Amino acid sequence: MPAYAELVNDMGSPEDDRSADHVFKPPASPILEAVLQNARNQQYLGTRLDAAGNRIDPDRLSDIVRHGPVLEALREEPRDRREIEAQLDVSRATSHRLMKWLGEQGFVEKVDGRFQLTGRGEAVTDEVLRFEANVSTAHRMGPLLDAICPHHAEFAIEPMVDATVTVAEPSDPYRPVERFISLVNESETFRGFNTTHMAPLSIGEFYQQLFDATESEIVYTPQVVEKLVDTYPNRTNEAIDRGQLTLRTREKLPYGLAIFDDRVGIGGYDDETGLMQAFVDTDSSLAREWADRVYASVKADSTPLDGRVDQ
Repeated sequence: MPAYAELVNDMGSPEDDRSADHVFKPPASPILEAVLQNARNQQYLGTRLDAAGNRIDPDRLSDIVRHGPVLEALREEPRDRREIEAQLDVSRATSHRLMKWLGEQGFVEKVDGRFQLTGRGEAVTDEVLRFEANVSTAHRMGPLLDAICPHHAEFAIEPMVDATVTVAEPSDPYRPVERFISLVNESETFRGFNTTHMAPLSIGEFYQQLFDATESEIVYTPQVVEKLVDTYPNRTNEAIDRGQLTLRTREKLPYGLAIFDDRVGIGGYDDETGLMQAFVDTDSSLAREWADRVYASVKADSTPLDGRVDQ
């Protein structure tokens, strides 16, 4: 499913001509709002830094990142020189050089024979760790980001730091779909939206689960609903009649989102084949809040199918 993605208006695509004033945005927690606002502002950070004259010399920035391990060690607790050398497995000369540089930057001070971070040092350390986590996540989620980011102005990756990333391979092109189906099979409820079919129509296992077991609500484009009904006419209508399946339609959808009992996922698809290229899923509570908010926005702008679908 298309990933941990956040659009400028929490939904839609750049082709949409709807005003942001008309977009339904469920309230979010302060933490989620901060993450999303940070994602919105990222594209403007360079301009703001230039205007404020606050650019850091690239070499100094590189030095700060390079000192990340010792900063992290001191973030855990103050340490003396021997403890630093043991923790980082470095020589006395190296530890002396590290601490000398950190002291010159105002990141570290020595108190009672132990080195500890200053307030400035703590703040810098937190940002270095966040940078490392986000870069690592972006790298792992590369196939998904490549598939969805050209269509989105924003994408918040912080909630996906510990996500499971499943990528299609030439020898196993259905790996992401299989991961998705396994999560559907483990879940009693399922909500989501997608630009195409959640799984290829030929994979009967998924549709058996959809029609007979998992209580599902899905937003599709009208064309996708029509194809679903053409392929499984009786079973689709029977599932709708039982209340097992609820279908809604929206003319445009930004990507694929799936919300299970305990996890949320995002899928990226190949524009030509329609096959899922990457699936990213997590049980992060922040990701869950984000997914619930995005789904509510899309659902509010969709049209419910009343009763049976004409064949």
